[in-house]
Amino acid sequence: MGQDPISSIIQLFGQLYVFIVVLRFLLQLAKADYYNPIAQAVVKVTSAPLVPLQRIIPRPANIDLSPLVLAFLINLATWSLILLLKGQGIGSNLTAMLVLSGVGVFDTILNIYFYAVIGSVIISWVAPGSYHPGPQLITQLTEPVFGLARRVIPSLGGLDLSPILIFITIQIARSQLSNLTQFLL
Repeated sequence: MGQDPISSIIQLFGQLYVFIVVLRFLLQLAKADYYNPIAQAVVKVTSAPLVPLQRIIPRPANIDLSPLVLAFLINLATWSLILLLKGQGIGSNLTAMLVLSGVGVFDTILNIYFYAVIGSVIISWVAPGSYHPGPQLITQLTEPVFGLARRVIPSLGGLDLSPILIFITIQIARSQLSNLTQFLL
């Protein structure tokens, strides 16, 4: 049975904003170029709700965790709104909503890296060393992950197998997240 259109629209906009907020966290973590126009757009779209959270949430090892908390809260608000529209109580589904919100944030991180690695591989074939802001940002986002993977699998005669290791790791993590949500729900 399909969802009603209003729930689908709420879920779409909630997931889109969570994507942008998580992207901000990952760009900060990868120390991407702040002056990139795409990075500045992400910062501009997310700065208003993050300012109060940044004052409250501590920064362990100088890592700003407030975007992850905001993404979690947006997921939680999205699930709450959908349940209210369906006429169901939030109290009885609170544990499920908390788990789904946390899993949703982690799944968004995996999705961003999955598609960024695909984009990085394509860019390395089509336009290596491009000066366009999009490819530069994708390269800056994925290079730390590629570096970790290259420590495990070194390149073989100019052939870089690190994307394969990253894809396998993402698929394993996704299957474990799926198992976790099915077990808890």
